[in-house]
Amino acid sequence: MAVAPPRKGENWELRQQLNSEYRDKRADAIKRVIANHTIGKDCSGLFPDVVKNMQTDDLEQKKLVYLYLMNYAKTQPELVILAVNTFVKTAALCVAKVFDLKPELCIEYGFIETLRDLIGDGNPMVVANAVTALADIHEAAQSLSETANGSGSANLFIIDQATLAKLLVALNECSEWGRIAILSTLARYKASDSEESEHICERVMPQFQHNNAAVVLGAVKVIMIHIKHVHREDLLKSLTRKMAPPLVTLISSPPEVQWVALRNINLLLQKRPDILANEMRVFFCKYNDPPYVKVEKLEIMVRLASEKNVDTLLGELKEYASEVDVDFVRKAVRAVGQVAIKIDTAAERCVGVLMDLIETRVSYVVQEAVIVLKDIFRRYPHSYEGIIPTLCANLDELDEPEAKASLIWIIGEYAEKIENADELLGTFLEAFKEESYPVQLQTLTAIVKLFLKKPDESQAIVQRVLQAATKDCDNADVRDRAYIYWRLLSSDPAAAKAVVLSVRPPISLPQTTVAPAILEELLGEISSLASVYHKPAATFIGKGRLGAEEMAKRTVETEDEVSREKALQTVVAGQQAENLLDFDADDDVPPKVSGWAIASAAKASNPLDELMDLFSTASMNVPAQTPGAPMAMNATGGGMAGWEWI
Repeated sequence: MAVAPPRKGENWELRQQLNSEYRDKRADAIKRVIANHTIGKDCSGLFPDVVKNMQTDDLEQKKLVYLYLMNYAKTQPELVILAVNTFVKTAALCVAKVFDLKPELCIEYGFIETLRDLIGDGNPMVVANAVTALADIHEAAQSLSETANGSGSANLFIIDQATLAKLLVALNECSEWGRIAILSTLARYKASDSEESEHICERVMPQFQHNNAAVVLGAVKVIMIHIKHVHREDLLKSLTRKMAPPLVTLISSPPEVQWVALRNINLLLQKRPDILANEMRVFFCKYNDPPYVKVEKLEIMVRLASEKNVDTLLGELKEYASEVDVDFVRKAVRAVGQVAIKIDTAAERCVGVLMDLIETRVSYVVQEAVIVLKDIFRRYPHSYEGIIPTLCANLDELDEPEAKASLIWIIGEYAEKIENADELLGTFLEAFKEESYPVQLQTLTAIVKLFLKKPDESQAIVQRVLQAATKDCDNADVRDRAYIYWRLLSSDPAAAKAVVLSVRPPISLPQTTVAPAILEELLGEISSLASVYHKPAATFIGKGRLGAEEMAKRTVETEDEVSREKALQTVVAGQQAENLLDFDADDDVPPKVSGWAIASAAKASNPLDELMDLFSTASMNVPAQTPGAPMAMNATGGGMAGWEWI
């Protein structure tokens, strides 16, 4: 009886196809292997047969083999290490993946050195892949070194002058992905002198002409990092002149890309506003721009505003104020005020535009204009008092708290020049309880200002507002301020004038939206999320990383720790002294404080508790004062002297 031959499984069939002489069959077999692995079948026995197919010119087949290797990298890292060693030139990116799994094996088998050698390869694609892999390995090694408390593996990708020369040669011949990788590496390089920085800028400058936005922004990032060390005036002018056209080109991109470009341009202008000084019209808003693009353009236009283009800008902003988007209209009106604060010579023209907008009688336009004019009065005090009657005539148009508070501030600031100031403020006092807290605070302060400027005419109204603020208001800030004003007015009128009517410094428009140190960091992160968010990357990614506020807090904590250490030394020195009241001691040398004594004192819950206990008994023996009515007014008082504090 004949014995049936053994059944041949699917892996046997796949092995035959993987070793077929026909390329189509081999490619189909690799796809089937990956499909089987995806559904959970064990295909590890086909490892040698799959790796053989790496030796081909078919790029798709190579990618399939890479995918197979990465799938088995976690389960069989040793086999993957051996396989990668045979085709490391074309699998540079795979080496970075293997390094994440077994970094010590990558170093042991010399893959890192091989990748460094590949930077000098004649094929630009190989150079780009090697740079990308080394950059990923460098980042992973830094994470490992932080975990291992300073391991030496953090410096696996050192960029020296020889490597720099190779990168600059390959930059113009790579694909766009390769150029981005090389530009990111050049941004990390620290030039040794100004000549090297100038050389890097000159070699990177041609990338401004690339049609890919990421390459352009990558080149801008490299230039902005190395331009700080450039001293040649002709090169600085050339870089500034040639940086403008590619940035302008980005404005014609789709809205999403355009918004990212605008956010990066905003950062660049905060550092170097002269880059796009002559390109104001490019940022004019179009009718079909999304709202988020319009807002960014408005901010950039204000940054580019100058005496040369302010008339054109004001005409454009005046047109924006007639659009239907309420939020955008408000921002356009506010931009007019920002231009007035920024450019002294254009303030009068800006005020004229705002008065024209008030005449439209559109509620939200009028209210925003009043808010903006308040800032203009703060910037240029006693300069545009002629428009105050027009503002007061629009009192009934105001229904928003900020607009009401702004007009009340203007009335209180110029109360001596407004004949019916008490009547105007009295309208707000009638609804004092129903108003928001900012309006209550401004009403209280404005009426006190009115009393200090016109004491004979406004005593009744100031008494009413102080009574309302202290008895009927439930906000602690308003109530406390009313008590302070009442005490000042009743005890020291001169001090009240010095406090309430003090001269305040004029406001100014900030040149940057972030701190200078953070701005430098963000310029090194152009074309990344950090430059879009205008926040350091450590504030929104990474585990256990610290943001700018946290770093500032740490600096303060370090100073506090030093102060605490000195306090502990003082406490321990006092504990070691035999007799603190012995003034006849001849030895003036302070006792030495040992580190052990300081540590012992620090272990206590609070080293100053004993000092505080000395005063606890005395404080308990002080008789409590009987609280009385905080204030009262004499019925016979006719002015500030008629108020008494009981």
